[in-house]
Amino acid sequence: LATLLCCNLSLLLVLATMSRLHRPPYVDPTTNICFDCDNSDYEGWLTKQSMWLKDWRRRYFILKGSKLFFAKSEHDAPHGMIDLSTCTTVKSADLKSRKRNSFEISTHETTFLIYADTEKEKDDWIGSVGRAIVRCSSTYQREASGGGGPGGGAAAAGGGGGGQNRDYGEPGDDDDDSVYSNDSNNPYFN
Repeated sequence: LATLLCCNLSLLLVLATMSRLHRPPYVDPTTNICFDCDNSDYEGWLTKQSMWLKDWRRRYFILKGSKLFFAKSEHDAPHGMIDLSTCTTVKSADLKSRKRNSFEISTHETTFLIYADTEKEKDDWIGSVGRAIVRCSSTYQREASGGGGPGGGAAAAGGGGGGQNRDYGEPGDDDDDSVYSNDSNNPYFN
């Protein structure tokens, strides 16, 4: 009986661990497209101003590629998404929001106001979201692939010349400012 009980407890522990490893996908309510939210680039708790009531709600944010998802908890399916490929800026917004450690993510149609618990978290989020916006911009894509643009291609994107691609956004990496071209076609800098 003790062995059976031990096996059942072990199975429950494995199942509980597995359920934490997989986050449910985000399902876009307009298109019904499912977006995988596992293996994020960056994630953590932030507080976001609601679009309609303008009250502040704590949400768990998941950055993956060019998408920023938000959910009510770490384990819930996200209920919202910001497509960073449509974003023009991410910048500090303490005055605008009247909240410390706040920042805004702007598209042509919408501005999302968000705040972090600490200044370091705010700076980390601005950096991570900013790099994601730049990575999905047409200017960065053109330079990273070796086509035209200021600085001349992959070397300007941190490739180091030898055909190597550098993975931006890894924790502890120093930013290479040469990849952030001030090209007039890059909406991030306009």
